[in-house]
Order: sequence, then structure tokens, then C-alpha cells
Amino acid sequence: MAQIVRSLRWSKGILYLLEQRALPFKEIWVKCDTVEKTAKGIEDMTVRGAPAIGVTAAYGVAVGALKCRAQSPSKFQKDVLKAISRLRKTRPTAVNLFWALDRMERKSRAISGLSVKEQKKQLEQEAVHIHREDQVLCAKLGKNGSSLLAKCRNVLTHCNTGALAAGGEGTALAGILWAARKNKKLHVWVDETRPYLQGARLTAYEVAKARIPFHLITDNMSAFLMKQGKVDAIIVGADRIVANGDTANKIGTYALAVLAKAHHIPFYIAAPTTTLDLTKKTGAEIVIEQRSSLEVTHPQGIPIAKADYPVYNPAFDVTPGELIRAIVLETGICRAPYGKSLRAALNKASKG
Repeated sequence: MAQIVRSLRWSKGILYLLEQRALPFKEIWVKCDTVEKTAKGIEDMTVRGAPAIGVTAAYGVAVGALKCRAQSPSKFQKDVLKAISRLRKTRPTAVNLFWALDRMERKSRAISGLSVKEQKKQLEQEAVHIHREDQVLCAKLGKNGSSLLAKCRNVLTHCNTGALAAGGEGTALAGILWAARKNKKLHVWVDETRPYLQGARLTAYEVAKARIPFHLITDNMSAFLMKQGKVDAIIVGADRIVANGDTANKIGTYALAVLAKAHHIPFYIAAPTTTLDLTKKTGAEIVIEQRSSLEVTHPQGIPIAKADYPVYNPAFDVTPGELIRAIVLETGICRAPYGKSLRAALNKASKG
């Protein structure tokens, strides 16, 4: 099954982002030809999903480099580092953003003695490499994830983890897509994912295009489905996974993990090793992004509550590692104790 949609494209030194806020009704491409436009695209969630954010940030650095008018190598690098600093301030939780920017910064410093023309060329190439690597990682995630879903009839997923959330065909949804190639009876329960509705707007859009049987459900229907025995497995993505396996993902993920344990249903995480942050010991150290109250009171611009109501709107929650049956990475499948298995996976990835 070929990749059906994509979240971004790079053409002649310009980044184009698929405007995900307009989906599923319109497909609009947003031109990002400056660092600021790229940063806004991340902040405003024109693009979202940890891997896609990382790739976008890398291209944002390339955009800044190609647009830079500095003549001296030292001034050029100063401007590049300024662009990186701006992009770092966009969203705090997804580690892929910082991983990609760290890599672009290392590249910039390593080539600082070259001509400005050569530096521009190499920074663009580095961003393209990051994008291509993510495409390869997604394919491996799809294959590895599908092995856990091979015997499933009904799979539940949360938020959006397909091609719209990555540089390739996705993370958790890639596993579902790969499993569906062999299991034509595979059915997907798509959580709407309040308050931003990534499931309703994006995952349903991708699954429908892939012609996989599915039903869209509200988030509060999941427990009832599990009680009826209509969920065989749950697989979701991740924005940051720390040393003990604690995982930050879209708000509502933790509730699903608790319900899965209560109903003896396997709960899986799928993400690339670029999402691992083993510098943090537990999920308590993860910074959780707080977003606008209007996402709750006025979803998609439609008022359902008064705008002046006090609102608590964390974009993510943290699922404890002990609730996670397995973590699917491009290097393989990790199981508890995660302190050992995740470190081994990261070492394997660094050597590959």
C-alpha cells in the first residue's frame, strides 16, 4: 500500500506544509519561505505530530540558511543559530523538535569554516537527509508494529499517528496500515481526540483513504467498547519517551492505558528512537504544553461554551511505563524493564 498522504514537501529551497487545520474538507498547501513562517506553522499546528515537527524544524533551518544574505561565514553561522533558537521556542513537549535542531546545529558548527555557499548547500542536504531517514524509520515501525496486531480484529487508536504526523507513512498508524495489508478484516476504532479532534479530522481521513474499515467514536465511548470485548489492542504514538518507559502523548492517552489494564487489553506505543529522551528518568520531568482555552470553548471556531470560562487545556498527558505492554521502535520491540531495553535500542540505532 503506497503512502497516500504526506504532511510536507520540499521544493527548490521552499518548504510547503499541508494545512492540517483545514482537513478533512480542504487540502491546502502553506508556503513557508522564511524561518518565522515555519515557526508559526509549528506553533499554530498547521503541522503537528512529533516526527513531522522534527522534519519541519530541520527544513526551517535550511530555509533560514538559504534566505540568509550574510557574506562572511561567521555572520552566516550567527544567523543560522538565531534561526535555530527561534524554532526551539515553538513547542516544548515533542523531543523530535529538539533532536532535529540539535543535529542541524552540530552540522552548522562542523562546517563553519567553509564558504557561505557551501554551508547553505550542506545544511539543505542535512535537512533532506533527516526527512529521508524518517521515511525509512516509518517503514520499519510499520513492519514491527504490524507484528503485534497480526491476530487482531479490532484495534483502537488515539490522535493521529499516520503520514500526516510524520515525514513518512507514520508511527502507530503505520503499524495498522501494514497489518491491514495482510488482514483484510482488520477494523479500526478511531478516537475523535478532544479537544483538537486530530482523530476525527485526520486519522479518519487517512484510514478512509486507505480503505480500511473503521468507525469514528467519541473519546468517552472507549470503555464501553472494551467492556463488550470489541477492542483487541490499543496502539498510539508518542511525543517523548523517557528512561523508565513513561510516555508523553496526546491528552487522553493515559485514560486509555488505565482502561486497557482494567480490561486486560494490550496497550502499545509506537515511535522512532528520535522520540526517546533517556536524559530524563521519569515522566514527572516532562514539560507539558498548555494550549489556548479557545480550543476547548470554540473547537474549530464553533462556540460550545462561553469564551470567558476558565479552562485547563494541557495538550499531553503522561502514561506510566508499567501500563505499556510494549514500545515499538524502528530497531525492534522493547518490553519492560524499559531502563535496559530502551537504552539497548538507542545504542543499536546509533550504530545503525
